[in-house]
Amino acid sequence: MILTVTPNPSLDRTYEVPALDRGDVVRASAERMDPGGKGVNVSRAVAAAGVPTLAALPLGGAPGALVAQLLDEQGIPVAPVPVAGQTRSNIAVAEPDGTLTKINAPGPELTAAESESLLATVAAHAPRADWIACCGSLPRGLAPSWYADVVRRCHAAGARIALDTSGPALLAALAEHPDVVKPNAAELAEAVGRPLTTVGDALEAAAELRDRGARAVLASLGADGQLLVDATGAHFAYARVDSVRSDVGAGDSSLAGFLIAGGTGPRALAAAVAHGAAAVQLPGSQLPTPSDLAPDAVTATAEIPLDLVLASS
Repeated sequence: MILTVTPNPSLDRTYEVPALDRGDVVRASAERMDPGGKGVNVSRAVAAAGVPTLAALPLGGAPGALVAQLLDEQGIPVAPVPVAGQTRSNIAVAEPDGTLTKINAPGPELTAAESESLLATVAAHAPRADWIACCGSLPRGLAPSWYADVVRRCHAAGARIALDTSGPALLAALAEHPDVVKPNAAELAEAVGRPLTTVGDALEAAAELRDRGARAVLASLGADGQLLVDATGAHFAYARVDSVRSDVGAGDSSLAGFLIAGGTGPRALAAAVAHGAAAVQLPGSQLPTPSDLAPDAVTATAEIPLDLVLASS
């Protein structure tokens, strides 16, 4: 079972439009509504693969109730923590060429009691989880050390932790030795405090995060592929993608694929790349099912192209 933790979930509305023209009335050609937040997306992708999952998250107001309802409709059980504030609503506008404009609300401010209740809920379910995926930004009211507290408590329960966050929250958690951290190229650069222009730069940065406490680093380099740096060494994989429709949830899908495949080694890395590649070819925040995957399009190699210039640079 994969337990996901989403401290700042959302109700996501995606509109597909012919073009986004500022100041004009724009009529959408399609719309969809999804439960959102990085951990929620991981649960959705895990559930789509037929693997048991449980989503722990704070929920408040009508948007929170709708998030719970949408998850229930997708067969995803929820461990809710009621909060006084309203769950945030986010908007994404998708154009035919793949351009995506997102408006993300800040979300509610959690009280000290609500913060502790969320921690206690996660710890209570930790003993029966194969992996715990802690994902996304921290809402107002939670200290940067909050994820570090989660890692500490859940390691004490014997659980393995995958952490997908950035900034001070990531740096604070490294001291507690999360089993895997999953930064993208920009988050990796922020964590080491310098720009990364090549895959070689990213490899050095990932090794630095391991030196600072992470047991493994799964680094998403966007169109260039993904790196896995762990105790066995460094591994690299990339996929052929015919067209990009939306990158919403692609990183979350990658993490889901990685954990579904065991969360360690080249096989899990290849699964992560296959899930991420499938996600970017789907509209809005739609997440891939097994039928969307194209594992034959993934190339996993021990030959890491250290001089390859990152597309994100």
